[in-house]
Amino acid sequence: RGTKNNCIINQVSISGHSRGGKVAFALALGHAKTSLPLAALIAVDPVDGTGMGNQTPPPILAYKPNALRVPAPVMVIGTGLGELPRNALFPPCAPLGVSHAEFYDECAAPACHLVARDYGHTDMMDDVTTGAKGLATRALCKSGGARAPMRRFVAGAMVAFLKKWVQGKPEWLDAIREQTVVAPVVLSVVEFRDE
Repeated sequence: RGTKNNCIINQVSISGHSRGGKVAFALALGHAKTSLPLAALIAVDPVDGTGMGNQTPPPILAYKPNALRVPAPVMVIGTGLGELPRNALFPPCAPLGVSHAEFYDECAAPACHLVARDYGHTDMMDDVTTGAKGLATRALCKSGGARAPMRRFVAGAMVAFLKKWVQGKPEWLDAIREQTVVAPVVLSVVEFRDE
């Protein structure tokens, strides 16, 4: 069940943001081999290229319902502003057709989809990130302002999802689903696709 370091190898979960979300899907779909079973997958504002027909290899989205048959429950967290350009000079950071909505639409059950309406593609990152990467996270993507509420939401949603699917304790995720808890952000989408 566990190793000497108390690692439980049948409870491995993967997550990623942006292209990392796509990579998490690729791993779960067998594009790379792993000997460990997957307990859960969480994709935070996943992106599969610059637009429909411009997917980065390997293309993950097939544009067919239930095409993403991941052998584990999936949570897709999206942003309401990610599909909007910051200005006329820059394209959206999470373009329509290759972002969270399409990933969720293609997920087989069980899956859930939560969208933070007033936040952008990089709004779950640190408030201060130095160097060129830090500048890029503020300059390239449309932002909703203060990042702390988005970080709290993403962290809380991830913990609630893992508590249900890894620990068998559904109460927190059920509260999000039933919207009986106040999230630190406004959710424009709360969707669940059951088994």
